[in-house]
Amino acid sequence: MLVLIKFLYITFLLPPGLFIAALTVCCVWLHKHKQRGVGALAVITALLYLISIPLVGDWLMRSLESRYQPPATVSGDVIVMLGGGATADTPNVHGKGHLMGSAANRLLTAAQLYYSTGAPIIISGGQVFANTGKEAEIARHILLGIGIPDEKIIVEGQSLNTTDNAKFTKQILAERAFTSPILVTSAFHMERAVGQFTKYNMTVLPYPTDYQTNTRFIFEWHQLWPRADAFYNSQLVIKEYLGLMAIRWF
Repeated sequence: MLVLIKFLYITFLLPPGLFIAALTVCCVWLHKHKQRGVGALAVITALLYLISIPLVGDWLMRSLESRYQPPATVSGDVIVMLGGGATADTPNVHGKGHLMGSAANRLLTAAQLYYSTGAPIIISGGQVFANTGKEAEIARHILLGIGIPDEKIIVEGQSLNTTDNAKFTKQILAERAFTSPILVTSAFHMERAVGQFTKYNMTVLPYPTDYQTNTRFIFEWHQLWPRADAFYNSQLVIKEYLGLMAIRWF
């Protein structure tokens, strides 16, 4: 019974299911009254449904996340962690500001790699918008709070995108004579990040993290229900594929 109730409110009361249901009703009404445009609206509705279900969203996400695997053995002289968003003034244990979900997962992996390798960490991420946090500084305070020494943390706070991450990180690597960077970012973002670092003539050891879906496919019926997180995953993947095309020119 609870499963049925959950299915009904997710499908009909919450977006995107609410919008899909409304568009479906519109399609039925247009067809019943023999109105023009019903075919186009039906195609739009079907596409919205497909990119809003976990079955498709996870499949799309897996197509990116499977490109790189964490190496069995990790060696390098510096860890490079790419930013992924932050709040500016939310209360934290140490100061203010929090990292968003993807950025927090990246930071956790970077910290784990520090404790296993002892390599210093470059945090690459600036303040993208006026109402977002200074990401590298927020990350630095969190790392200090979990016991990583200040001299092991290098802040790169100018980057506003992945291209900047590569550009400004290269300067730090050259200044400090680092030659074997370990690159930490979300698995779905790793191919684009490696592409940008390669354009700046840097060879990195990719260490993907922040997985959004399982590596092994297991079908369950609830994967056919429209959900906001599946829609978000589809949007992320589309953005990454567009970015992969864009790095040919930028």
